[in-house]
Amino acid sequence: MGGSRSRPVPGPLPAPPAGQTPLLHPAAAFLIPEPARMGPPRPSPGRGGQGLSMPPLLLALLLLLLAPSPGHTTQVVYKVLEEQPPNTLIGSLAADYGLPDVGHLYKLEVGAPYLRVDGKTGDIFTTETSIDREGLRECQNQFPGEPCILEFEVSITDLVQNGSPRLLEGQIEVQDINDNTPNFASPVITLTIPENTNIGSLFSIPVASDRDAGPNGVASYELQAGPEAHDLFGLQVAEDQDGKQPQLIVMGNLDRERQDSYDLTIKVQDGGNPPRASSALLRVTVMDTNDNAPKFERPSYEAELSENSPIGHSVIQVKANDSDQGANAEIDYMFHQAPEVVRRLLRLDRNTGLITVQGPVDREDLSTLRFSVLAKDRGTNPKSARAQVVVTVKDMNDNAPTIEIRGIGLVTHQDGMANISEDVSEETAVALVQVSDRDEGENAAVTCVVAGDVPFQLRQASETGSDSKKKYFLQTTSPLDYEKVKDYTIEIVAVDSGNPPLSSTNSLKVQVVDINDNAPVFTQSVTEVSFLENNKPGEVVAEVTASDADSGSNAELVYSLEPEPAAKGLFTISPETGEIRVKTSLDREQRENYELKVVAADRGSPSLQGTATVLINVLDYNDNDPKFMLSGYNFSVMENMPALSPVGMVTVIDGDKGENARIQLTVEQDNGDFVIQNGTGTILSSLSFDREQQSTYTFQLKAVDGGVPPRSAYVGVTINVLDENDNAPFITAPSNTSHRLLTPQTRLGETVSQVTAEDIDSGVNAELTYSIAGGNPYGLFQIGSHSGAITLEKEIERRHHGLHRLVVKVSDRGKPPRYGTALVHLYVNETLTNRTLLENLLGHSLDTPLDIDIAGDPEYERSKQRGNILFGVVAGVVAVALLIALAVLVRYCRQREAKSGYQAGKKETKDLYAPKPSSKASKGNKSKGKKSKSPKPVKPVEDEDEAGLQKSLKFNLMSDAPGDSPRIHLPLNYPPGSPDLGRHYRSNSPLPSIQLQPQSPSASKKHQVVQDLPPANTFVGTGDTTSTGSEQYSDYSYRTNPPKYPSKQVGQPLQLSMPQPPPHPYQGAIWTEVWE
Repeated sequence: MGGSRSRPVPGPLPAPPAGQTPLLHPAAAFLIPEPARMGPPRPSPGRGGQGLSMPPLLLALLLLLLAPSPGHTTQVVYKVLEEQPPNTLIGSLAADYGLPDVGHLYKLEVGAPYLRVDGKTGDIFTTETSIDREGLRECQNQFPGEPCILEFEVSITDLVQNGSPRLLEGQIEVQDINDNTPNFASPVITLTIPENTNIGSLFSIPVASDRDAGPNGVASYELQAGPEAHDLFGLQVAEDQDGKQPQLIVMGNLDRERQDSYDLTIKVQDGGNPPRASSALLRVTVMDTNDNAPKFERPSYEAELSENSPIGHSVIQVKANDSDQGANAEIDYMFHQAPEVVRRLLRLDRNTGLITVQGPVDREDLSTLRFSVLAKDRGTNPKSARAQVVVTVKDMNDNAPTIEIRGIGLVTHQDGMANISEDVSEETAVALVQVSDRDEGENAAVTCVVAGDVPFQLRQASETGSDSKKKYFLQTTSPLDYEKVKDYTIEIVAVDSGNPPLSSTNSLKVQVVDINDNAPVFTQSVTEVSFLENNKPGEVVAEVTASDADSGSNAELVYSLEPEPAAKGLFTISPETGEIRVKTSLDREQRENYELKVVAADRGSPSLQGTATVLINVLDYNDNDPKFMLSGYNFSVMENMPALSPVGMVTVIDGDKGENARIQLTVEQDNGDFVIQNGTGTILSSLSFDREQQSTYTFQLKAVDGGVPPRSAYVGVTINVLDENDNAPFITAPSNTSHRLLTPQTRLGETVSQVTAEDIDSGVNAELTYSIAGGNPYGLFQIGSHSGAITLEKEIERRHHGLHRLVVKVSDRGKPPRYGTALVHLYVNETLTNRTLLENLLGHSLDTPLDIDIAGDPEYERSKQRGNILFGVVAGVVAVALLIALAVLVRYCRQREAKSGYQAGKKETKDLYAPKPSSKASKGNKSKGKKSKSPKPVKPVEDEDEAGLQKSLKFNLMSDAPGDSPRIHLPLNYPPGSPDLGRHYRSNSPLPSIQLQPQSPSASKKHQVVQDLPPANTFVGTGDTTSTGSEQYSDYSYRTNPPKYPSKQVGQPLQLSMPQPPPHPYQGAIWTEVWE
């Protein structure tokens, strides 16, 4: 038969709250044979679920198909805590076993008075008789760790099918609760210890016992000592085969003369929750020395004892030896921790250690005796030893087999008679026969047979039974026929295998009941037909026939259909002929197969019926066009993709089947740009895309099926070429050689130039941003990041005059981005008269690397510095001259006052304070006989700045036009006859002479110094028309041929123009000064 399936057993259940009835879950260790399973479990009405409704005929057929063999049993295991209140649910056999909870009868065969079973649902409940684990006979004399098992048996009978019952053998593991307190055998425990005991010596203390098991048993010991014994004794708990063994530890030196006894308290506690505990008085007596303890010859003893042995029969003798002499070597033997049953059945000789029988020994009551023997010497300080003794009781064939015959399921027995219908199938159980023998081994091996020639036999009902206890189904071996035999007398004989063998007999009378026992049978249980779709309504699909072995009304048949839900209302059947017709036109695309269940029922009472299955396969007709999944396809691909790359995939379906659904795809209006793969629907390109040339491709796909005639469908496809950032921005304005004049009067925020660019890409690849990458060291200009408009952000100063080259970077937002560079030239000046200079500046800009800034006048700051120095020198000279003149005037006036007064018209013969003429004065520049004139007033600095600016522009080497360039290069060599002011001041001034070097640093602003001298000191000179400016520029300056300086008028004021150079581009440039 089929193998077993199992589910894990749930663990121990927690104790229920006080006053509350617990609902115990069933253990799921069902060992269910495969044929015994009767379908999925159904929720029970009224227990959280709704009953599953099913037509009676269909239910009967289903149960008939799934009915197990009568000989199978199922092992069920539950776990329950002991001492549960009455009516506590232990488990539900219907739900756990997977059977419906209607139409079945559950009957408790074994398990009373502790259990009861609900006949309809199979729920197992406790009764008024509480399950006490310690009081159950099955759980007496168990070894530690063995589970306490309460066995039960339940029969299950199908009321609908009226078939053979099934037997469920179950076990309930009664789990322990902490309802017993651990106790010592005596409330006072005496322990003798010699006074010379070494520190650390151990002495065993009698253990406590607890009727509970497992964690609820003895868990711990605790020693409580007074102040006088606290430092002398301790407690150690060792674990051995008998459990936890408390041992007293000697922790100090004992002196019998000082104190001969100590009273301690030993407490024992179990592991329950809450724990239970008790205590005993441990009296320690200090004795004189006894050196050696007895020692058993063997640590454990094993013996066999035949049951029914006579009183006084010798079982085994234990023996221990003691190396001491005298009383210290005399040994007494006694039981140690022996159960009451051992003390009742066996006797231990105190002196010899011989164990004999003193009570009737019955193996059927107790098969093993396990206990310990203690050997103690008779010294003043007695010592002891322990040995384990195990006595196995051997069986004798003293019990004859017992035969018990009882009803099973629906088959009830009354006065030793059972009633059986003639329609029962073979191997239908009519009784449950239990044969048992209280002996064991060969004495309990029972053979059970049915005597006589009857159509009944015994079949083992349980595979889990032992040789001493077996269960059999008494079942039929052939169909029963009331018309042939109306009753049977069955005799059952059981014989064991003992020597000599013992036997017993029992009998049962079976009465056969006549009923309508023949059901209709179809000629074919499964009929399969093929039918073309698009049929006409009313066409015949198939015809079925059935027959009945009965006669009369029991053989008259009526046909009916029980179609599946999808076929309901589509087909009809003739009740008399069994002809099946279709009521509507079938469409294979909606449903391809139909399954009909045909029922043939007779007119007997009760009516019997048979069933058959009709399978209808709808054949395909090519009535569906191919269909694309979308009405149109749009695909997007990146440009520059290599040829024969996939650009998209289309999906086409056909509701038909076979060749009618085999589809061929082609490209319509095919110009070779695209191809399509049949089977995958993948579109491939034959060219590489360039979005700037063509951004969209449109064509059609055609799908044709393989039907006759073929059907086709079309769909439009659009390929959109996506942009790739493969073009850099193109600068449209301004050109790199163009420029724009920017006057100093330009307002802040005014747009001074506009950069425009284009990018033939699209999307973010064509979104441009503008930025100034170089040429804006003063921060004069700012560019709009999106507009490209360049605006003036700071006021224009004198140092900003000149050419500004802005390096503008135009970047797109592609990944990676591309960019273009534009040069924007802004010329800061009043006018644009000097075109040649500007062109030279532009040429220089185009030759200069972009990482070098070109912005304004590079000589402005340096010229301003030299001008400041020169102004300071000249101002100092003038101040000294004024002081001298003032001192001379004051002295002169005092001399005049010292004389008789001033005489009008009188001419001085000699000017005492006139400056002496220089020996190195220029020719023709002295005027003799004239008085010194007072110096002319100095012009304001502001006026001199304007005049100096205008005159300095005339000395530009690049252009004669004013304002064209702030760069001024003057000759270092003076022409002959030029005035030498340094020489003049050295010869005519009382101050130390100051020599001006051509390359001396200048002040930060331009100054004009005008010195009016008396006619005798007037210098006359002309400008040099042949000198050229210095050709020393910055590291990247350009060179040109400047025009000659124009002639100057005699007596023109001195002009100095010294611009301050920028921080780094023009380091090292040399500038000259011109004196006029």
